[in-house]
Amino acid sequence: MKPVQGFHLITPDDLQWRPSSLMQIPNADYLERTGSKNLGARLWRLPPASANTLHRHLCAEEFYFVLEGTGRMRVGTQTLTVPRYGGVLVGPDQLRQVFNDTREDVLWLIIGAPEELELLPTAATRPDLSKIYPVDPTQLPDELEGVQWPPSTSSHSS
Repeated sequence: MKPVQGFHLITPDDLQWRPSSLMQIPNADYLERTGSKNLGARLWRLPPASANTLHRHLCAEEFYFVLEGTGRMRVGTQTLTVPRYGGVLVGPDQLRQVFNDTREDVLWLIIGAPEELELLPTAATRPDLSKIYPVDPTQLPDELEGVQWPPSTSSHSS
């Protein structure tokens, strides 16, 4: 893939926060306006008692880095605790899910490469999602037993 030419400065005011499709987790894509086809980078703010999707990737490696709070994630059958400024590198074949079983928000920076352009909303074709979500992507880890996430629209205001 062709690398980006020059550089792109991205400021906090440039970010557009939006809820993710399946799990309604607030996130902001750092690189969507840069035109990078090699690298993805996104902030994810997990509220207490929440989880992102349980998924894997077609070819992208992902680096998970905790900016605020204490990160929790499952990779395969293992549950990891990631301290602030700690990180985890996960290969494409591994099922993974970040979740928050604490009382404070957790802010993750997740960087992936190569960018899987077929997963972007602007993609011309859709990949076989059963390869990314081989099991129910909305299932929660055992640590969130009894929690309903995402919250129903009637009880969620934002």
